[in-house]
Amino acid sequence: MHQTDERHWHNHQGHCIDQVGSFTVIACETCQFKHVIPLPSDEELTRIYQHEYYSQEKPLYLERYQEDLPWWNGVYQERYEQFEQQLPVGCRRILDVGSGPGYFLLLGKQRGWDAVGIEPSQRAAEHSRNLGLTIIEQFLTASLAETLGKFDVINLGEVLEHIPHPDALLKTIASLLVPGGLICVIVPNDYNPFQMAVAKTTTLPRWWIAPPHHLNYFNFDSLSALLARHGLNELSRQATFPIDIFLLMGDHYIGDDTLGRSCHRRRMQLEKSLDKAGSNVLKQKLYQSFAALDIGREVQIIAQKPLH
Repeated sequence: MHQTDERHWHNHQGHCIDQVGSFTVIACETCQFKHVIPLPSDEELTRIYQHEYYSQEKPLYLERYQEDLPWWNGVYQERYEQFEQQLPVGCRRILDVGSGPGYFLLLGKQRGWDAVGIEPSQRAAEHSRNLGLTIIEQFLTASLAETLGKFDVINLGEVLEHIPHPDALLKTIASLLVPGGLICVIVPNDYNPFQMAVAKTTTLPRWWIAPPHHLNYFNFDSLSALLARHGLNELSRQATFPIDIFLLMGDHYIGDDTLGRSCHRRRMQLEKSLDKAGSNVLKQKLYQSFAALDIGREVQIIAQKPLH
């Protein structure tokens, strides 16, 4: 239910946007993005992500990932090509924070990158090591960062929405980048216009609000502003496919795994067809246009640390 009252929690305050169980989503005046209060403790997050996330929250994640791997590799190839276009030859050291099953890093390694992953999940870290990857099985902290050296690229795919203190993590990440280094951040694009249209025209719940797993709710501008506060200047932004469009067309896949997979396969087919037709540039321009309208299921921003 939509609320408009002011909520306070520790140093965070802002208007209440939504209420889910014991959590309140606020438009935080301190952080300048939406997030829940109260925020879970470090102990709670350690339990969730080291032991429970892949076994309880996403039990089919690895199986589905492997099923979709040819499509994922196409997505990852485009991302590496963007990095390589921006960086001098020879600048090929990458850190993937929240590296999951490891396939993004594996493709980088195959392209000649020096690839390191950080992944707190025991199951995902073990899977990645079986691929021959270098994985540090813990959370990224300031003390760990001091042992890692510097990187040309740091990738954060679907990470910032999960952690209670994005500012602290980005401060650490900025310290790990070489001057001129790149950061690629991908987060869900929540409270986007398509989601809000679905909420107004159906009885579906606001499915994207998912604490304690999703704590923070970004859009393109709030993520770009967060990066800028840490001296990371936006180079490009683009959306991913607006999967919510299926809900507007009557395919109510929320809670329906079979229908959800069908919608996802149609999305993959669209992208693979455009690639096969040699229309990859058109696809990228389309997703950049979506970003300008704040639609698309995810926000993807590449930013750069200044040279000086």
